[in-house]
Amino acid sequence: MMVQITDEFLAICKEIKDKKLSLEEWRLIESCDMFQTSSFCGGFDGIEDAFCFSYYDKERKEFWFQVNLTEIEEITIGTKRFLSVRLAD
Repeated sequence: MMVQITDEFLAICKEIKDKKLSLEEWRLIESCDMFQTSSFCGGFDGIEDAFCFSYYDKERKEFWFQVNLTEIEEITIGTKRFLSVRLAD
């Protein structure tokens, strides 16, 4: 399922980008709940080498997705406008 990137998630991506950390530096500070907003909860996972998130829609159904540092860049500059999410198990 595709979900349009919201201002809420864009703000998270900008925060990640502003930290200017390398992949190796993110691995050192991985955390599953580093970023928490009303619709998103997640953080960096060193095994996946990506930011893994839960997304909660208006009905509070939980979906999962992940984005890597390249995708974070694409989101912040506006070339990536949708997230591929799947229903949480």
